[in-house]
Amino acid sequence: MLQTGKRGKWIGLFLVLLLFLSSTTTFFRQFTHFPAELRLVQGEWQQLSLAMPALATANISNPNVIHVNGSNHPSVPIDLRHPLILSSRTIGQSFVTLKLFGTLPIKRVKVRVMPDVRVIPGGQSIGVKVKSEGVLVVGHHLLRSTQSHLSPAEKADIRVGDYLTKINGLPIRQISDLAKAVEQAGKRNQPLDITILRKGKELQVQMMPIFDEKERTYRLGLYVRDSAAGVGTLTFFDPNKQVYGALGHIITDQDTGQPIRVRQGKIMHSNVTSIQKGESGEPGEKRAIFFHEEKVLGNIFKNTPFGIFGKMPKLPEQGMYNKPIPIGLIEQVKEGPAKILTVVEGQKVEAFDIEITHVIKQKFPATKGLIIKVTDPRLLKKTGGIIQGMSGSPILQNGKLIGAVTHVFVNDPSAGYGTFIEWMLQDAGVIQPTAGRNNDPLFCIFMDNIVK
Repeated sequence: MLQTGKRGKWIGLFLVLLLFLSSTTTFFRQFTHFPAELRLVQGEWQQLSLAMPALATANISNPNVIHVNGSNHPSVPIDLRHPLILSSRTIGQSFVTLKLFGTLPIKRVKVRVMPDVRVIPGGQSIGVKVKSEGVLVVGHHLLRSTQSHLSPAEKADIRVGDYLTKINGLPIRQISDLAKAVEQAGKRNQPLDITILRKGKELQVQMMPIFDEKERTYRLGLYVRDSAAGVGTLTFFDPNKQVYGALGHIITDQDTGQPIRVRQGKIMHSNVTSIQKGESGEPGEKRAIFFHEEKVLGNIFKNTPFGIFGKMPKLPEQGMYNKPIPIGLIEQVKEGPAKILTVVEGQKVEAFDIEITHVIKQKFPATKGLIIKVTDPRLLKKTGGIIQGMSGSPILQNGKLIGAVTHVFVNDPSAGYGTFIEWMLQDAGVIQPTAGRNNDPLFCIFMDNIVK
């Protein structure tokens, strides 16, 4: 009896080996590329194939989430010579296990069904103004005093790129707060206790203001900045949550390159007045003016590597879309034709042809997920390709919003980088990583009332 059992096991393994050996190269390629994990938007379906001359069963751990070949049963007989159709039913997770002859497991795929996320693509030119949290050190200068020429701040090791956040325990919200405290301490001949933020760490510095004989006032020998302004492009608007995303990259200080820690900010209407065409080695730019500054479009509550985000009551006019469209998941983005929405004159949003030349299938949030190339003759003639102020321009493919323009290649203005829309939606609070997936941001769900 024992020998018969062993003989049957060896026969089974031999038959499986024959099936593998008799299979074509196509089978091995499909077997290798058969996904271990798959995401589907609710209501969508996916076809998988092994092209294997064998019968099997598909065991579904949660048939309420996924149907196989139209069946809602937990175990479905299948013929591996024909494609396997997975259709999503409800939001959730299910495992589909393929077993040869109903007994020998050969493939297992985790299927996650996502909500049908839809937002309105932008493309409008916007003006951006931000106030920093604290004041940013952008340089040092020498003071002329009775003692010598020196910079007290540089001597105290306050560095370019540091944020001054508190002085004598009180928050510094703008440059005038710092100037007032310095003047008072100088007249009283008292040192200042300054809290600085350097690379995410708080440090304490004590220093004495010096009377500058040339300027006839007390100073620290610092150049500081507390605000920034510029022009960019709106990427999307979520009418349900009334939030937006724009730019596709972080706002940094023009002198130090340091990210601006936003205390408050606003976006407003912008009108493109002219274009400086991009050339190799010299990125072009949109020249634009702010107008109707009293009519603020929205606020800014986040400045992240994927752009700026905030509340916006309604969609600005002049756009090409006024209704939400689906978003494309990262794995749905393909190399090939696509379009961008942007403004090159006035406030009119237009669509232009591009080619997605490379897609990096990111599993965690990271910038520069796409390499794109402008192919539209009209845009190339007008701008040379991608120019400053175009950052945030929505990228559309197959009727879905899949990303945003972020950077231009300095040596080739016709090409540049883009970021996936998923990462921007995550930072906006429209979608968020699901608990229990080890913080892997690929699986996202709607989160109601995240943004207050």
